[in-house]
Amino acid sequence: MNQAATFSTIRTEIAGVSVLDLASTFETPTYVYDGSKILERIDELRQFDVIRYAQKACSNLAILDLVRRHGVVVDAVSNGEIYRAQAAGFAANGTPPPVVFCADLFDRKALEQVIALDIHVNVGSADMIEQLGKSGGPRNISLRINPGFGHGHSQKTNTGGEQSKHGIWHEELESCLALAQQHGLTVTGLHMHIGSGSDFEHLAQVCGAMERSARIVGSSLTSISAGGGLPIPYRVGEASLDIGRYFEVWNATRNRLVESFGHPVSLEIEPGRYLSAEAGYLITEIRAIKKMGANTFYLVDAGFNDLARPIMYGAYHPISLTPRDGNLTRPSQPVVVGGPLCESGDIFTQEEGGFVCTRELPVANVGDFLVIECAGAYGFVMASNYNSRPLAAEVLLQDQRARQVRNRQSEADLISHERIPAD
Repeated sequence: MNQAATFSTIRTEIAGVSVLDLASTFETPTYVYDGSKILERIDELRQFDVIRYAQKACSNLAILDLVRRHGVVVDAVSNGEIYRAQAAGFAANGTPPPVVFCADLFDRKALEQVIALDIHVNVGSADMIEQLGKSGGPRNISLRINPGFGHGHSQKTNTGGEQSKHGIWHEELESCLALAQQHGLTVTGLHMHIGSGSDFEHLAQVCGAMERSARIVGSSLTSISAGGGLPIPYRVGEASLDIGRYFEVWNATRNRLVESFGHPVSLEIEPGRYLSAEAGYLITEIRAIKKMGANTFYLVDAGFNDLARPIMYGAYHPISLTPRDGNLTRPSQPVVVGGPLCESGDIFTQEEGGFVCTRELPVANVGDFLVIECAGAYGFVMASNYNSRPLAAEVLLQDQRARQVRNRQSEADLISHERIPAD
């Protein structure tokens, strides 16, 4: 069922745990993840044969372990993500493949690992077919196809069309099949993902393109992937995705292929943001409040080094206030929320293109906390040490119990791999 989203501008708890207690125990800024919300999203996708989590969205080992224990497999887009998956308990191979390497190129270490561990590969370029074919590595592969069109809430999240680097161009499918055959590789899977924020008009186009590509590949196919990009609501009134309808469109495509090929075809879904975004919260403390002409600024101790989506995409995140004194009855005012970095772009309330805007939030005091919500996808994983700021802590909430799953980085950690050369 797709329901309209509601968000409050006052928040006292996350998953039954006091925000004030979380801030006191773990300090700020801190990422907090509600494990139950991730499990809710997994359950919503059970209609699909395989749920393959795009771990790049939120790759803490505790999150990977959580999804693994609930029957979810993963993809990996780097050698480091293969390493993470193994550290979280995923086997290297099986049916379906517990880990799939999905990329547009092999760096040397990734190719070495794919070969050594016999990792299934979702190939995004002809050169990958050539390199894998010559390596003596895995013989079954999937192909990621760029159907010639894309869709995204930002141009930077559009992963289809001729301006995207992702996938094998649809007109080169037959030549890539010939190349695979030349190297003794069998194409057993197809993957198609055109970007974030799907709607059903674009979905119908994707399914049509998938079916056409699948018929070109033929009956060696045993799996098709619907990709990811499933949207979540970030603003009040935005509707959640109708997962039942989404599945029905893909399932109809799959069933036509089953009828043509005469054998089962597995249907995968590849959520990243959909599983983790709404589970994540970034708790940050207001450290200064000041007027700049007509604007009131709440300046907090988290910056775009902690959450880059607003500065990268102009992304909107719900923001709520947690009053330190417990007074929940406060008038609202338009404010700009900014961070501590020595950068004018360090603003959480901005639109794409860097245009600063205001947000209606309760009147606050220095020492109150802001909770930046829907921050569990492409939040911590895109964090940096810009301005030599340590990475935030991460906390997992389950059954009203808070457990730290990443220690806060120290200043000593910042320079631990640096050296001043001896004279």
